[in-house]
Amino acid sequence: MVLPDKTIFIQAVNFLVTIFVLNVLLIKPIREIIKKRKGLMADQLEKIEGFNSSAEGKVADYEVQLAAARKEANDIRTAMKDEGTAEEQKLMSAAGEEASSTIQAARAEIKSEVKGAMDQLTKDVDKFAEAATGKILGQA
Repeated sequence: MVLPDKTIFIQAVNFLVTIFVLNVLLIKPIREIIKKRKGLMADQLEKIEGFNSSAEGKVADYEVQLAAARKEANDIRTAMKDEGTAEEQKLMSAAGEEASSTIQAARAEIKSEVKGAMDQLTKDVDKFAEAATGKILGQA
């Protein structure tokens, strides 16, 4: 069994002095470092959140501008397509009219050639008929 004597008081004082010295030399500086680190981390986290919100805002703005550019490109493409279709119709109409006039001119020419050939054949039919009749009757 342990008997308390005057050394127990010395040990208690020694313990309290050690706690005080450790507190002054180690615990307070470590707490200060931890406190500064928490402050630094909170500041960095705040900066990161600010950066993230700024980046999200920029991305949203970029997406809005991209959507506007796509819409403008679609409008331009549609306008150009409509313009191309109108030009195509114009060219097709002009080509159709030209083809129609060419066909009419060709038909008129063919008709006149047919009429000329018919007139020539009509004149020649009488000659051929007389020659055939002469051969049949024996007149040479």
